Amino acid sequence: MLDFVGQDPDSPANKCPAVYVDPATGDFYFQGKAVADPVVLAEIGKHSPMGADEAVVRLPATLRPVIVEAAAGTYERGLIGHGAVQGIDLIRAARHSVVHLEMRDGYDATDPAFAEWRRSGADCFNWGDWLDLVAANVKRGARMRRARVISEPLSDYIRWEYMLTAHNVQVGEEMRWLPRRRAFDLMLPGADFFLIDARIVVFNFNAGDGADTGEEEFTSDPDTVARCVAAFEAVCERAIPHADYQPT
Repeated sequence: MLDFVGQDPDSPANKCPAVYVDPATGDFYFQGKAVADPVVLAEIGKHSPMGADEAVVRLPATLRPVIVEAAAGTYERGLIGHGAVQGIDLIRAARHSVVHLEMRDGYDATDPAFAEWRRSGADCFNWGDWLDLVAANVKRGARMRRARVISEPLSDYIRWEYMLTAHNVQVGEEMRWLPRRRAFDLMLPGADFFLIDARIVVFNFNAGDGADTGEEEFTSDPDTVARCVAAFEAVCERAIPHADYQPT
């Protein structure tokens, strides 16, 4: 059983790097990005040749106090980390851009706000902190874009989303719509996704009735990232800006 000591305060939602101690042996465990820079590895190899089963892990200077606590044994026992990274953490920490491709004609139809809109036309959707997140990202220079591939005539759910989109636009999220009839020859992924800083793809999955399953798949595979970049930009090239799109 390892003692968790602390995580990098500058990482997304304090997920990692991190420092651990084995209280039984006093050994240290460092979690972080493995160093692949050949210049750095060559410099280290001058002093201590790398074994086949060894790796160099870089820890940022911000972890110095945590490392000191681990070495001195003064850290608080029983601390618990923040858990697994979620897509929203990566979106919140985006430095340059976030794009979102949506391709369904319906999502969670059990949302009470959707039912109320169908009954009365009321705008009562619970946004959580999404609008604040978008506004904060845009303010610091991270461009937020979303494109929706939709069937026409629109489903009731997409009509509701169309009504709500004014809120997205107001906080700086760029919104576009692409009728499915104009997207028929595009090769698009099998699931909706977020693409953060053109380097990490977060695929999210829905049940047959459109409900969010809570399942996410993360990848930074260069080929997958490149395909998602190409797919999103192909959609955007044909899609209609929200201000110009008139539902049918």
